[in-house]
Amino acid sequence: MSQKVRPIAGDARWFEEARFGIFIHWGLYSILARGEWVRYTEKIPKQEYALLANKFKPEKFNIENWVKLAKESGMKYMVLTTKHHDGFCLFDSKVSNFTSVKTAAKRDFVAEYIRACRKYKMKVGLYFSLADLNCPAYLNGPCKNPKEWKRFIAYVHNQVRELLTNYGKIDILWYDGGWVLSSWGNFSSAEIWQSRKLYYNIVKKLQPHILINSRSGIPGDFDTPEQRIVPSTSGRLWETCMTMNDHWGYHAGDKNWKSTKQLIINLVRCVSTGGNFLLNVGPKADGTIPATSIKRLKEIGNWMKKNRESIYGIKGSSFYSFYRDVSFGWSPRVTTKGNIAYLHVFYWLGRELCISRFKNKVKSANFLASGKKVEVTQKNDRLFIKNLPDKEPDPYDTVIALKLEEELK
Repeated sequence: MSQKVRPIAGDARWFEEARFGIFIHWGLYSILARGEWVRYTEKIPKQEYALLANKFKPEKFNIENWVKLAKESGMKYMVLTTKHHDGFCLFDSKVSNFTSVKTAAKRDFVAEYIRACRKYKMKVGLYFSLADLNCPAYLNGPCKNPKEWKRFIAYVHNQVRELLTNYGKIDILWYDGGWVLSSWGNFSSAEIWQSRKLYYNIVKKLQPHILINSRSGIPGDFDTPEQRIVPSTSGRLWETCMTMNDHWGYHAGDKNWKSTKQLIINLVRCVSTGGNFLLNVGPKADGTIPATSIKRLKEIGNWMKKNRESIYGIKGSSFYSFYRDVSFGWSPRVTTKGNIAYLHVFYWLGRELCISRFKNKVKSANFLASGKKVEVTQKNDRLFIKNLPDKEPDPYDTVIALKLEEELK
């Protein structure tokens, strides 16, 4: 029978200030270059998949390059896959031999990652999969052999304990794989994973400040919609995680890249409705990030340098409006901070812009990137921004800062 869970409260202040982070999916699956689920989708036998560990020697891996790229892109925190569903650990686990330390690489990549994050003042997030395809007990479930399942749960809990004991302060524990398979019987995911015991007896005792997501069967501190921007309706913290193409792990054939403009629009859509944006990269097996990903991250970084004020520390706003003389289609998005409203204009229509349902008095307005003043007039609840340039000042998102007499209504 499920029990009532006490409210969870990690240190959320930095999380709400940051708004933008990077997700990194990297492991043995990167060698096959067919996505992070390749072992499952191709039904690769355990012994065959394990041989990949003999090839996992990323000679071009330089974690400082990853962290510096994320920082230059305007990101404030990072989340690395310490163990994905395939069960291969990028950290030194005493309860498993299927790790990067005990196989060909002979390296604790999680330790290197955390050191680099601290050096460049990035908040540290650790992704950890509860599901583990390398363990027969997981595949069999809790009913077939309860004793084996009990040992498996102890193994999972011990690995979480290792991650939160051996590497100092961790800011985010990002669970995944906490689903309940239909063949396992009538269980809740919290019961399956003994999530309350894991949370109260291990996680919060070791790292009282830590934030956890809601994928382990208990509510956690924040929700994590995947590939979709779904604002919270309950006031909870939330973060959309999203890929640049269609895969999380490196896939050599996936050329379906989102444009830089679309990624910036997605960032603003999250921030404008009170959420964070966790943007994924899937490095190659040799430790390098694909050139297409680097290009987009650098372009986002250039935009952020000029417009970061409209992203960091922003409150969500439910304010929507329409362009003047446009019958259908979404308007610019608005982010707010105090008495400043930042108008994000994605689609430029020329010399004049009209925002309806705008009840605040505007004292002044300017382009955020350049500081150049713009002309505004108001008529009832309609705000007109006039004498704009014919060509959009920014090809991705032109931000106009509106100084208001009071906070946005």
